[in-house]
Formats: sequence, structure tokens, C-alpha cells
Amino acid sequence: MQKKTELRKNAKAIRKELDIKKISHLLCDEIRALEEFKKAQNVMIFYPLKDEIDLLELLDEDKNFFLPRMTGLNLNVCPYKKGDNLEVKQFGVKEPKTHPVAPKSIDLMIIPALMVDANNYRLGYGKGFYDRLITKTNAKTLVCLPKELYIEELPTEPHDKSVDIVITV
Repeated sequence: MQKKTELRKNAKAIRKELDIKKISHLLCDEIRALEEFKKAQNVMIFYPLKDEIDLLELLDEDKNFFLPRMTGLNLNVCPYKKGDNLEVKQFGVKEPKTHPVAPKSIDLMIIPALMVDANNYRLGYGKGFYDRLITKTNAKTLVCLPKELYIEELPTEPHDKSVDIVITV
């Protein structure tokens, strides 16, 4: 089995070759069709990095949206509305300036990933931010990715958390 560092490098190379804009739109359509999304009032998404899935069109839906903000080794859950000011922080991530809310207030958390496997484990960027956040919430967790980034099995470690739902197109 390949090591996580090698898989991350491969995933980024694959992602560069894909039509992420088109795939992002198709994934947003799939998310809108999910019962978990329809029922959710408080939805956490992420602001996309270069070549990452872009879910910002979901902000047009009638829901309360949240973005993560890094504080040390943890992620805070911060309210975000389309047009709110963001600041570029660690790793080039755009983060909201709003005050955090309790993670337990989130109904659905859409989590970024480089890859996902058949057991719903995700390959993140290697810092464990989302694995730690998942343990602080009761939210349904979702990863959505291009089908090219879905593999049969990822190497996992004891701290890795699986997600509830995986969508690929």
C-alpha cells in the first residue's frame, strides 16, 4: 500500500488535470439532492484552495453556513454569508473573521479531502484538523470528490475518522 505522502502527491497531480469547475457544479447538485442537506439548517463547508472542489454555489441555498478558522491545532466553526470579508491565513486558507459557534450546532459538515476510500476514510492534508473537529460534533459528515480520487483502501492510523457520506462524480 502506498504511503500517505505519496498518495497526497498523486492526488494533487490528478486534480490538476480535471475540470474542477464542472465537477464542483455537479457535486453541488448531488449535495442539494441529499436528504441530509435538505434537512440541515447549519452547514459547514470549506473555502476552496487551488484545484480543490468549490462548493461556494451552495451559499445561495436558504441555510446557515459556516467556514472553519484555524486556532493552533484546532478548527473553529465560524458563521459565513456570501460577501463576508475573509482573511488569508495559514496555508493560504481564506477564513472568516466572525466569532466561532459551538461545533455541536452544525447539522452537516462537508469536509475537504485529497482522496477517499471504500470505507469512507479520507486522505486530508496531514495535520488532523478535521479528525479532531469531527470528535467535537454530532454533525453528519460528508466528503465529495471527483471519482478519479476514490480508491479502494487508504492507509489509516488510529486518529483517522471516517465520514458518514461520500459522493463522487
